[in-house]
Amino acid sequence: MYWILAIAALGFLIVVHEAGHYFVARWCGMRVERFSIGFGPGIKALTYKSKKTGTIFQIAPIPFGGFVEIRGMNIAEDIDPDDTEAYPNRPAWQRFVTIFAGPATNYLSAIVLAFGLYTCAGVDSTQAYFGVAQVLPDYDASGKLEKNDRILKVDDVPLFVGVGETLTERVTKRQGAPLKLTVRRDGKLLDVTITPKPGKDKDDKPIFLLGIKPSVQTEKIDVGVVEAAGRAIKYPVLQTERIMVGFYDIITGKEKADVGSVVRIADEFENAFSISMERGIELLMMLSVYLGLFNLFPLPALDGGRLVFLGYEMVTRRRANPKIEAMIHMGGIMVLGVLLILVTIKDCSRFF
Repeated sequence: MYWILAIAALGFLIVVHEAGHYFVARWCGMRVERFSIGFGPGIKALTYKSKKTGTIFQIAPIPFGGFVEIRGMNIAEDIDPDDTEAYPNRPAWQRFVTIFAGPATNYLSAIVLAFGLYTCAGVDSTQAYFGVAQVLPDYDASGKLEKNDRILKVDDVPLFVGVGETLTERVTKRQGAPLKLTVRRDGKLLDVTITPKPGKDKDDKPIFLLGIKPSVQTEKIDVGVVEAAGRAIKYPVLQTERIMVGFYDIITGKEKADVGSVVRIADEFENAFSISMERGIELLMMLSVYLGLFNLFPLPALDGGRLVFLGYEMVTRRRANPKIEAMIHMGGIMVLGVLLILVTIKDCSRFF
């Protein structure tokens, strides 16, 4: 069930992004030849051609994303200069908003999801707790802690996220000595004694491990529709700031990059939905912003790369050489494709 939700969430991210391109292209009078979820030839049983618009809607077997094929965007396509439905023959501002619509729709979907979540489930309180997302085998915690346990105290000292020492710091401080955890499980308080095992953190420094994957748990606070709307509008802005700070830390060497493929994303969705529906929706909100922001980066093959050329055309009133632009985007697609394959192989290797 959780994997079905994970696949549906991935599909949602792709469909929302491509739907932005599709509907704005149609609104601008362009002919959309194909709307595809996935890459490659469409699966015959999952392909439909609209009699009204002529657009082919398909699901393809390579699950690296999706695309909307607009007439005239293919490098090998010969376009009649009098064809008003072709992408190159539309005004520059219409081509700009068509490309921009994909990332913008991802941001808009994050706002809609946030509003629905905040209205129905409330918002997180400022006080957060360490929870148990997963108990790892071959540790003393196995059989003593359970998924969704909330850790309230370590050796009778209260534990909160963002207040005082972290859970890892408190465990390492004991240098492997047994410690008592006070947890809340199904509304009941339990004391369990666990002996940590030595290990290493992401910087290869020695630490001691409980043998769990922690999560952040909070209480929910009801808010009105007006406050929910305000928080929802602010959400993608605040999330974008966090993402950019994270990218800056990676560039400056403060943090290590942790790249994942669709396999990793599906796994994260599976874990989030297994905790609660709210956690799954929160991850969907965050990745909607990630996808929108990433596509705005001015890199070849991404929407941001196309927007750079369109911005140049709108400012200078001169169009860049179409062949050079197409070659740059094609090179970017090839590089991005190779990276996606390598990252996917890396993510799949842990299953073998």
